[in-house]
Amino acid sequence: MTTAGLSVEVSHGALVAGARALVADDGVPDLRRDAWGHGLDVALAALGDAGVARACVDPADAARAASFGLEPRTAPEGDSRRFYGLRGRSTPAMRAVSVVVSTKPLRAGEGVSYGYTHRAAADTWIGLVAGGYGQGVARALGNRASIAVEGVMRPVVGRIAMDVCVVDLGPEGEHLSPGAEACLFGGDGPARHNLHAWAEATGWSPVELAGIIGASVPRRRVA
Repeated sequence: MTTAGLSVEVSHGALVAGARALVADDGVPDLRRDAWGHGLDVALAALGDAGVARACVDPADAARAASFGLEPRTAPEGDSRRFYGLRGRSTPAMRAVSVVVSTKPLRAGEGVSYGYTHRAAADTWIGLVAGGYGQGVARALGNRASIAVEGVMRPVVGRIAMDVCVVDLGPEGEHLSPGAEACLFGGDGPARHNLHAWAEATGWSPVELAGIIGASVPRRRVA
């Protein structure tokens, strides 16, 4: 169970593996824009442990890269999506995780969120999940995406609000307690490849979807 709002976990091990795969083909990882929202120092530490010698960084970060023993470059080489686990059906190095703030019943015909763009086809339960467009969750995901709640994929219903979104928990939501974990993407559960479904729903790339959330919410490094 998590007790905070929307945040991201960045896997050190996944970044190390991605760095080794990229530089094996003579790639130079792209760490600009705060390492694509993953956190510059987290990415630099992973490159150091992977034995990488060079990295592309923003000019203002050149000294920081050098302090990690890396040669700063002004342009990347190769496909840095490999480093971040964002190419093809790879598992992202980033996991976005939140919490169910509250639950309530929704009767057949009742609507949710702004404009009632979703109305329940049958009696159900809904959950309010921390994280909305104010935290980088694309507004286009409303009524078009799913997230994992306690390991079960649940549809996002209604419009994405500034700080929350709503999920349909089904009848079993009656027994779900506030504080239950909600995984938006990444990790090793059913939302592992969710960024690709989100990309299809929004027209954004997985890089954009992950990077905007990573740059907008608290981050922490995990093994």
